[in-house]
Order: sequence, then structure tokens, then C-alpha cells
Amino acid sequence: MDPSAAVVRTEAKGSARWIVLDRPEIRNALSAELIRQAREALQSAVADPAVRAIVITGAGKAFSAGADLNEMKASRDASFQDNVDNALHTSSLFYEIAAAPKPVIARIHGAAMAGALGIISACDITVAASGIAFAFTEARLGIAPAMISPFVIRRLGAARAQRLFLTGETFSAEDAERFGLIDRVVTPEALDETVESICRDLERCGPGALGAVKEIVARVTSGTAAESRRYTAEMLAKMRAGDEGQEGMAAFFEKRAPRWTVKRG
Repeated sequence: MDPSAAVVRTEAKGSARWIVLDRPEIRNALSAELIRQAREALQSAVADPAVRAIVITGAGKAFSAGADLNEMKASRDASFQDNVDNALHTSSLFYEIAAAPKPVIARIHGAAMAGALGIISACDITVAASGIAFAFTEARLGIAPAMISPFVIRRLGAARAQRLFLTGETFSAEDAERFGLIDRVVTPEALDETVESICRDLERCGPGALGAVKEIVARVTSGTAAESRRYTAEMLAKMRAGDEGQEGMAAFFEKRAPRWTVKRG
């Protein structure tokens, strides 16, 4: 692949920034270059104060088929450390999605396999079209879904994740919703409107509050009860006294929209 080629593109849709994986000829396979460009696009969206939500999707028929098998084949001749570095590079995208101080939505319009499910699991909100397929296919290639596992297990739970990792079985969008991997399944025709409706809901919330929500969930689920009690009390006290919290309460009592609300034509 030409290293200078654009394999990720971005689109501004209202206050949302859409990040589109754009290798449709090979089902948006996750090459090292695609991961690099996706990380850059994510970082740019996070840094832009006009962006209130980030949507990740794919071009063509598939969301993503997972890892680029040509690069995996070449890894046979790479050193152990090079393979470690490559895996860390890939997983950085998952961790940056999860840690982003803005909501990240996965818009899944087509099949998603293997490593693509790491991207989906790291997102905050996941919406899929009915009739599409999912699978953790790694074991069928003689490897394991190692780098995506922290995010998938968080969404599915250990027992269900282990079964799906072991069998490599294909499951439907409806099963994915039942398992907790997908938050909403809608018809393909309703997919964009559903995503845009979620973005409108997010626009009603304080931008700082949304970032705080993500931070709270991460801290509470990783800390002790005593740590969580102190941390959450201090977080609430800070936010109550902060500009955004004061503006939200003033808007409520004055029966007006808060200043952060996005005005639409």
C-alpha cells in the first residue's frame, strides 16, 4: 500500500466529526497506516472545541474485516520486539477511543470481524444495522484476540467473551445487542437518523460533563470503594461550583437553553 495514501477520511456533520475507515476494496482492513491515520483523526476531533461527538464508521459494504492479513503474514519475518511494537500501535487506537473526553459512537453498517470489534467495544455508544454479522475469528487463524480483550470483556463479560473467542462463531446484530456488544440495532434505512438523533441528545449536555462521565466510569470501575467515594464527592463538588454546572442550573431555573446547546437552522 502507498504509505502516502489516505485510508481514513473525516466528515463534519453538524457538531459531530465522522471518522470513516476508507479501504473498501479490502473491507477496511486495519493496517498500521490506517490505525495511524485513525488516531490522528481522533486526536484532531478531540482537540477541536466545535466537535461535540465523534462517529466512527466504514466505507463500502463492511465496517471492517479486522487486521490486515498481508501485514500479519509479513510479521513472520519481523523481530519479537517489532511485533510487540506493532501490537501496541494498534491497541493505542482502542485506548485513545476509550479515554477520549468526548463521546465516541460506532456506526456499524456492515460486517465487523476480529480487531474491528476492539474499535467497537472501545466506543461509548454502538449502533448497528440489522442483518449484519460479527465474529471473533482470531483463533481460527491460530492467534488470539489479545489486544482487544480488555474492551470486549468489559462489554460482554468474561464468560461470554471467552465462549465467542474460543468458537470463532458468527453471530447476528440482534445477538450482539443481546450480548451487550451493541446498544441499538435498527434497520439499515434508520441507521443514520438514529446516530444523528444520539448526537442531538449529546448536544444538550455540557461538554465538560460528558468528559467527566467517561472519567468517572473509568475511575469507579478500577478503584476501591473508599477511593471511589472520595473521588466522586470531590468531582461533584468541583462540577457544582464550576462554570458549566452553574450555567446548567441557571438555565434550568430561568427556563432557557444553556449556552452550550447547539443551535440548528
